Amino acid sequence: MQFSLVPGDAAAVSGELLVIPLFEGELVGDAAPAPLATADSALDGKLRAAATQEGFKGKVDQSFLIHTLGRLGGHERVLLLGLGNRARFQPEVLRLAAGRAAKTAQRLKATSIAFRVPATDRAEDVVRAVVEGLELGVYRFDKYKSAAREDKASPKLKSATIALPAGTPKSRALDDALTLGLKVAEAVNWARDLVNEPPNVVTPVRLAQAAQQAAKESGLQAEIGGRKEIERLNMGMFLGVTVGSVQEPRLIHLVYTPKNAKDAKRAPLALVGKAITFDSGGLSLKPTEGMVEMKTDMAGSAAVLAAMKVIGSVVKPPFPVHAFIGACENMPSGTAYKPGDILTARSGKTVEITNTDAEGRLVLGDMITWAGEHGPSAIIDLATLTGACMVALGNYIVGAFGDDDATVNSVLDAAKAAGEEMWRLPVSDMQKDALRSDVADMKNSGERWGGAINAALFLKEFVGDIPWVHLDIAGPSNSPKERGYLNKGATGSGARTLVELVRQRARDVDTLPEPKAQPAKAAKRAKAKTAR
Repeated sequence: MQFSLVPGDAAAVSGELLVIPLFEGELVGDAAPAPLATADSALDGKLRAAATQEGFKGKVDQSFLIHTLGRLGGHERVLLLGLGNRARFQPEVLRLAAGRAAKTAQRLKATSIAFRVPATDRAEDVVRAVVEGLELGVYRFDKYKSAAREDKASPKLKSATIALPAGTPKSRALDDALTLGLKVAEAVNWARDLVNEPPNVVTPVRLAQAAQQAAKESGLQAEIGGRKEIERLNMGMFLGVTVGSVQEPRLIHLVYTPKNAKDAKRAPLALVGKAITFDSGGLSLKPTEGMVEMKTDMAGSAAVLAAMKVIGSVVKPPFPVHAFIGACENMPSGTAYKPGDILTARSGKTVEITNTDAEGRLVLGDMITWAGEHGPSAIIDLATLTGACMVALGNYIVGAFGDDDATVNSVLDAAKAAGEEMWRLPVSDMQKDALRSDVADMKNSGERWGGAINAALFLKEFVGDIPWVHLDIAGPSNSPKERGYLNKGATGSGARTLVELVRQRARDVDTLPEPKAQPAKAAKRAKAKTAR
């Protein structure tokens, strides 16, 4: 969609659908903002009267639509959106409202929209929220529906004019906010496509190809490896998960490097994404209803790749950023790994397999070890890891784990700024006994209770002393229904937070810690074994 930013009254700006967001109390009396008053006057007072009669009060999630009957210039309809209490306003409220506006425009087959930005003291955040909400709101994944293919000629929402409040001039900062919002939303929609595609399309090889293309377009370096590279790196857990599938695994490493030589030497930020392109559960086979949506088990990697697109093309921080992804399927077959097997991780730790459906943590463990060997200032991993986290936090809240308070808080601050809700959960050593094995260093799956914590504790074993945050996006990665700018299906959860985290770290770059490279124990052991 094409966006333009203009000063002044949205009612004087072209667009088939005029959108006016309102806080509670602004519909009636002298509190009405200028765009509403102008539109109401053109409609002989019928706009506010009709909205009042229909019970519209400006509350969150409320909306009211009216036809202008040609009495408001080129605006065929006016849409009022509720933002709730002004004192409790956050940009995410406006982002969700803008998403509803985009969906309304699509249903009306409008091709253009004029959006009046509410007056707040956060103009840049508000502009970005509107752009993201509109671009995310128009998203559809219907390429496999015959009716959608036949409907290609029907009108689509193509342009949006964003009108600033009266007295707010255009500025470079506002233009930059618009550009960032658009690039972030486009990247999130790209991630949604990857996750929504069927598993026979997005295989590990196809995911690696998408990563390569994203790197090429965003100025990133891409290194893609296959089974031989995984074997060379002694990633025994990764190899164990992938042996049951005929689909070849892929090792994906994307790198953003600043052009300034001094900045390029700074400690990198490491992003790790789970990429099980289909998870049957392996020999611990899932029931049918639990398997249908398991194409989404690579949503963590999609979010990481989407963030890297924006980091490389727009944010360009003064420090390197690396993405580490191990892509494979988890399938049952005569060659699949079995409950009772013992796998040796790249770190040298041995793991007894008690449940082949706890596979994501195995691949992530090897990826985290590998990431740690690059001397990062912090490691952030995103994974659709546990149903237990969904039981605790539901469909829309990410579970955040980590024992370095400063790093966890920085991620939570970034999530709040990005409009993605996260809640910190404990990583308590009191749960460690759940992973204790009689025959190996640890088990890959413990008791039912505290399942999300157990998974985080497993990952922690491969982190060392590097600041680390684990984000369990099992719930928010896939929306069960339409909500605001979300459709039913993939959401791109986590991508916006990662972009915002990098932006914030770029502002505080001089305070970031020095690199703490972890020793490649498994690699050293392999060399010694070869020498013998």
